Amino acid sequence: MLVLIANLGSTSFKFSLFRMGEGGVGELVARGGHERMVDHDLAIESSLASLRTAGHIGRGEEIAAVGFKTVVGKDLSGCVEADERVIEALEEFAEVAPAHNPAYVAGIRSFGRLLPGARLVALFETAFYQWVPEAVQRYAVPEVWTEAGIRRHGFHGASHKFIAERTAELLGREDVAGVVRDLYRDGPVPVEGRPLRVVSCHLGGSSSVTGIRNGVATGSSMGFSPQSGLPQNNRVGDLDAGAIPYAMRALGLKLEEVERHLARESGLLGISALSNDLRDIRGAAVDGDRLAQLAIDHLVHSARHWIGSFFFELGGVEAIAFTAGIGENNPWLRAAVCEGLEELGIALDGAANEGLTGGREGAIHAPGSQVQVFVIPANEELVLAREVWRKLGV
Repeated sequence: MLVLIANLGSTSFKFSLFRMGEGGVGELVARGGHERMVDHDLAIESSLASLRTAGHIGRGEEIAAVGFKTVVGKDLSGCVEADERVIEALEEFAEVAPAHNPAYVAGIRSFGRLLPGARLVALFETAFYQWVPEAVQRYAVPEVWTEAGIRRHGFHGASHKFIAERTAELLGREDVAGVVRDLYRDGPVPVEGRPLRVVSCHLGGSSSVTGIRNGVATGSSMGFSPQSGLPQNNRVGDLDAGAIPYAMRALGLKLEEVERHLARESGLLGISALSNDLRDIRGAAVDGDRLAQLAIDHLVHSARHWIGSFFFELGGVEAIAFTAGIGENNPWLRAAVCEGLEELGIALDGAANEGLTGGREGAIHAPGSQVQVFVIPANEELVLAREVWRKLGV
């Protein structure tokens, strides 16, 4: 069965085509896409034509389903059919994720026209956080705000769900791995014996930290929107709500200017005044740039803050996992995040840590470390393909 995974942005369309086999095993058949595009219909039509020309589809095998990694919808989450209900939920929260929600609406409609025989499935990035306790989801705001959908949603769900499953496998906890695999179908299932407690660190252009108990999320560093939590590449991360009206008055800013500052000119870019790419910032810091070093220090502080928060909430952890581009490829950052935590049972093996880059998986904790520390490459497209396969009930 062929499953196409669509990743849509305001000016981009990327796809991965998987052949799904028994047990949800996925083989990558092809990938491609378009950057700096202005029309989703044309980009999708062109991509489908290239797949036909290459013989991947149209010769006795067609695309059975298209999966969408939708970000956030009003009053809707989970792994669901990408129908008009999904489109309406995305449109109602278009201002919460302006770079993605309108694009996914356009993509769902385009695939509905271009592949009328394919099932369309949406896996919301918020899906992994459906079972987070209400007290953790809630903001201390009037009830009318909560009724409007203002709460902690959490994001990067596909990535953190993969970490939940993979760490369980690496630690020999197949009982927990099984819970994670069927989570969106069966919901949380009780696990006997000692709980498996994991902190997942998705560190990339967009970053978040999630606490996981027995394969189920207990909370996330991200809240109502992808603006929150750790500093992002050019998005602010956590900010006191009182700063916005003050900045508008003190700096004479309009709301649109505030939104631009916080969404496009803040985060690592805002602190470093140099770049939103950690590689550039690291190079400048090594050369003595004070603001570049400050941006790195702020990122490390924020990551440690959230890891510590979940460490305390979970009552200790069995494993910490680093994933996504920054987490996978920067041993120096992993070392900085874990520095001086030996009394908490976290100790890295320097050589093992330095040796893990370039998309390789492995353990980086020292012998005798009470907490195991892993580097686990992210593969959100494969996660989504597996969830689409499960949704179809093959």
